[in-house]
Amino acid sequence: LLPIEGEPRAGLDSGLTPLRRADRLAKELGVDELYLKDDSACYPSFSYKDRVVSVAITKALELGIKVVGCASTGNLAHAVAAHAAQAGLQAVVLVPHDLEEGKILAIQAFGPRLIKVEGNYDDVNRLCSEIAGEYDFGLVNVNLRPYYTEGAKTHGYEIAEQLGWRLPRHTVVPVAGGTILPKVGKAYSELIDLGL
Repeated sequence: LLPIEGEPRAGLDSGLTPLRRADRLAKELGVDELYLKDDSACYPSFSYKDRVVSVAITKALELGIKVVGCASTGNLAHAVAAHAAQAGLQAVVLVPHDLEEGKILAIQAFGPRLIKVEGNYDDVNRLCSEIAGEYDFGLVNVNLRPYYTEGAKTHGYEIAEQLGWRLPRHTVVPVAGGTILPKVGKAYSELIDLGL
Protein backbone atom coordinates (compact mmCIF):
# COMPACT_ATOMS: atom_id res chain seq x y z
CA LEU A 1 0.00 0.00 0.00
CA LEU A 2 3.06 2.27 0.02
CA PRO A 3 4.76 3.52 -3.21
CA ILE A 4 7.86 1.36 -2.88
CA GLU A 5 9.08 -1.78 -4.59
CA GLY A 6 9.19 -4.83 -2.33
CA GLU A 7 10.34 -4.50 1.26
CA PRO A 8 11.16 -1.15 2.90
CA ARG A 9 14.85 -0.31 2.87
CA ALA A 10 14.81 2.52 5.43
CA GLY A 11 13.05 3.32 8.66
CA LEU A 12 12.58 -0.27 9.70
CA ASP A 13 12.27 0.79 13.34
CA SER A 14 9.99 3.78 12.65
CA GLY A 15 6.31 3.85 13.46
CA LEU A 16 4.31 1.27 15.40
CA THR A 17 3.97 3.87 18.13
CA PRO A 18 1.67 3.35 21.12
CA LEU A 19 -2.03 4.06 20.98
CA ARG A 20 -2.59 5.28 24.52
CA ARG A 21 -6.01 5.16 26.14
CA ALA A 22 -6.87 8.58 27.63
CA ASP A 23 -9.67 7.87 30.10
CA ARG A 24 -9.49 11.16 32.03
CA LEU A 25 -9.56 13.24 28.86
CA ALA A 26 -12.41 11.08 27.50
CA LYS A 27 -14.41 11.77 30.66
CA GLU A 28 -13.68 15.50 30.41
CA LEU A 29 -14.87 15.52 26.79
CA GLY A 30 -17.89 13.30 27.49
CA VAL A 31 -16.91 10.39 25.24
CA ASP A 32 -16.76 6.68 26.06
CA GLU A 33 -13.32 5.88 24.64
CA LEU A 34 -10.45 8.09 23.57
CA TYR A 35 -6.99 7.13 22.38
CA LEU A 36 -3.93 9.23 21.60
CA LYS A 37 -1.36 8.11 19.01
CA ASP A 38 1.99 8.82 20.69
CA ASP A 39 4.49 9.54 17.94
CA SER A 40 6.94 10.99 20.45
CA ALA A 41 8.01 7.33 20.65
CA CYS A 42 8.88 7.21 16.93
CA TYR A 43 12.46 6.19 16.17
CA PRO A 44 15.08 7.57 15.60
CA SER A 45 14.11 11.26 15.80
CA PHE A 46 11.10 10.98 18.14
CA SER A 47 8.68 12.72 15.77
CA TYR A 48 6.09 11.63 13.25
CA LYS A 49 8.51 12.81 10.53
CA ASP A 50 10.28 9.45 10.84
CA ARG A 51 7.25 7.86 9.14
CA VAL A 52 7.26 10.05 6.06
CA VAL A 53 11.03 10.19 5.75
CA SER A 54 11.38 6.40 5.88
CA VAL A 55 9.22 6.06 2.75
CA ALA A 56 11.03 8.89 0.94
CA ILE A 57 14.47 7.46 1.79
CA THR A 58 13.41 3.98 0.68
CA LYS A 59 12.33 5.48 -2.66
CA ALA A 60 15.59 7.42 -2.92
CA LEU A 61 17.51 4.16 -2.49
CA GLU A 62 15.35 2.49 -5.15
CA LEU A 63 16.01 5.38 -7.54
CA GLY A 64 19.77 5.26 -6.92
CA ILE A 65 19.89 8.70 -5.32
CA LYS A 66 23.05 9.18 -3.24
CA VAL A 67 22.34 12.56 -1.61
CA VAL A 68 19.11 13.34 0.23
CA GLY A 69 18.02 16.46 2.00
CA CYS A 70 15.21 18.84 2.85
CA ALA A 71 14.09 22.31 3.76
CA SER A 72 13.20 22.33 7.42
CA THR A 73 12.63 24.21 10.64
CA GLY A 74 13.89 21.29 12.74
CA ASN A 75 12.00 18.01 13.01
CA LEU A 76 12.19 17.08 9.32
CA ALA A 77 15.91 17.86 9.12
CA HIS A 78 16.51 15.75 12.22
CA ALA A 79 14.61 12.79 10.69
CA VAL A 80 16.28 13.14 7.27
CA ALA A 81 19.75 13.27 8.84
CA ALA A 82 19.01 10.22 11.00
CA HIS A 83 17.50 8.09 8.24
CA ALA A 84 20.19 9.07 5.73
CA ALA A 85 22.88 8.03 8.22
CA GLN A 86 21.16 4.67 8.77
CA ALA A 87 20.84 4.15 5.00
CA GLY A 88 24.43 5.16 4.24
CA LEU A 89 23.42 8.21 2.22
CA GLN A 90 24.80 11.72 2.33
CA ALA A 91 22.42 14.28 3.80
CA VAL A 92 22.24 17.99 3.10
CA VAL A 93 19.68 19.90 5.13
CA LEU A 94 18.81 23.55 4.71
CA VAL A 95 17.37 25.51 7.62
CA PRO A 96 16.62 29.16 8.40
CA HIS A 97 19.69 30.98 9.72
CA ASP A 98 18.08 31.71 13.07
CA LEU A 99 16.95 28.17 13.94
CA GLU A 100 17.18 27.39 17.67
CA GLU A 101 20.49 25.93 18.80
CA GLY A 102 18.84 22.86 20.39
CA LYS A 103 17.37 21.86 17.03
CA ILE A 104 20.72 22.45 15.30
CA LEU A 105 22.47 20.14 17.78
CA ALA A 106 19.88 17.38 17.30
CA ILE A 107 20.26 17.59 13.51
CA GLN A 108 24.05 17.63 13.61
CA ALA A 109 24.18 14.50 15.79
CA PHE A 110 23.74 12.43 12.61
CA GLY A 111 26.43 14.21 10.60
CA PRO A 112 24.58 15.88 7.71
CA ARG A 113 25.85 18.87 5.82
CA LEU A 114 23.81 21.63 7.44
CA ILE A 115 23.31 24.88 5.55
CA LYS A 116 21.84 27.92 7.28
CA VAL A 117 19.98 30.10 4.79
CA GLU A 118 19.50 33.80 5.40
CA GLY A 119 15.75 34.20 5.53
CA ASN A 120 12.65 32.36 6.70
CA TYR A 121 11.32 28.87 5.90
CA ASP A 122 9.74 30.05 2.63
CA ASP A 123 13.15 31.28 1.47
CA VAL A 124 14.73 27.94 2.42
CA ASN A 125 12.01 25.99 0.64
CA ARG A 126 12.32 28.11 -2.51
CA LEU A 127 16.07 27.48 -2.58
CA CYS A 128 15.47 23.73 -2.18
CA SER A 129 13.08 23.79 -5.13
CA GLU A 130 15.80 25.38 -7.25
CA ILE A 131 18.39 22.84 -6.06
CA ALA A 132 16.05 19.92 -6.83
CA GLY A 133 15.79 21.07 -10.44
CA GLU A 134 19.53 21.61 -10.82
CA TYR A 135 21.21 18.71 -8.98
CA ASP A 136 20.71 14.99 -8.50
CA PHE A 137 19.54 15.41 -4.91
CA GLY A 138 16.50 13.70 -3.44
CA LEU A 139 14.83 16.40 -1.39
CA VAL A 140 12.16 14.68 0.66
CA ASN A 141 9.76 17.62 0.79
CA VAL A 142 10.36 18.74 -2.81
CA ASN A 143 11.06 16.17 -5.54
CA LEU A 144 10.45 13.14 -3.29
CA ARG A 145 7.31 14.68 -1.78
CA PRO A 146 4.81 12.29 -3.44
CA TYR A 147 6.52 9.39 -1.66
CA TYR A 148 7.07 11.35 1.54
CA THR A 149 3.37 12.18 1.91
CA GLU A 150 2.33 8.55 1.43
CA GLY A 151 4.30 7.66 4.56
CA ALA A 152 1.67 9.51 6.60
CA LYS A 153 -0.79 6.72 5.74
CA THR A 154 1.00 4.53 8.26
CA HIS A 155 -0.83 6.45 11.02
CA GLY A 156 -4.14 5.14 9.72
CA TYR A 157 -2.87 1.60 9.15
CA GLU A 158 -1.50 1.40 12.69
CA ILE A 159 -4.59 2.88 14.32
CA ALA A 160 -6.79 0.30 12.59
CA GLU A 161 -4.43 -2.55 13.48
CA GLN A 162 -4.16 -1.44 17.10
CA LEU A 163 -7.96 -1.28 17.35
CA GLY A 164 -8.29 -4.89 16.17
CA TRP A 165 -8.80 -3.98 12.48
CA ARG A 166 -11.73 -1.68 13.15
CA LEU A 167 -11.80 1.98 12.32
CA PRO A 168 -12.47 4.62 14.94
CA ARG A 169 -15.70 6.60 14.72
CA HIS A 170 -13.70 9.85 14.61
CA THR A 171 -10.06 10.71 14.11
CA VAL A 172 -8.75 14.12 15.10
CA VAL A 173 -5.48 15.02 13.40
CA PRO A 174 -3.27 18.11 13.76
CA VAL A 175 -2.75 19.24 10.19
CA ALA A 176 0.36 21.46 10.29
CA GLY A 177 1.33 21.42 6.58
CA GLY A 178 -1.77 19.45 5.65
CA THR A 179 -0.19 16.08 4.83
CA ILE A 180 -1.46 13.83 7.61
CA LEU A 181 -5.22 14.41 7.56
CA PRO A 182 -5.98 13.34 3.96
CA LYS A 183 -3.48 10.49 4.14
CA VAL A 184 -5.06 8.98 7.27
CA GLY A 185 -8.38 9.14 5.42
CA LYS A 186 -6.76 7.49 2.40
CA ALA A 187 -5.33 4.73 4.61
CA TYR A 188 -8.77 4.01 6.05
CA SER A 189 -10.26 3.89 2.53
CA GLU A 190 -7.53 1.50 1.36
CA LEU A 191 -8.20 -0.83 4.29
CA ILE A 192 -11.95 -0.75 3.53
CA ASP A 193 -11.24 -1.51 -0.15
CA LEU A 194 -9.16 -4.51 0.96
CA GLY A 195 -12.11 -5.75 3.01
CA LEU A 196 -10.42 -5.35 6.39
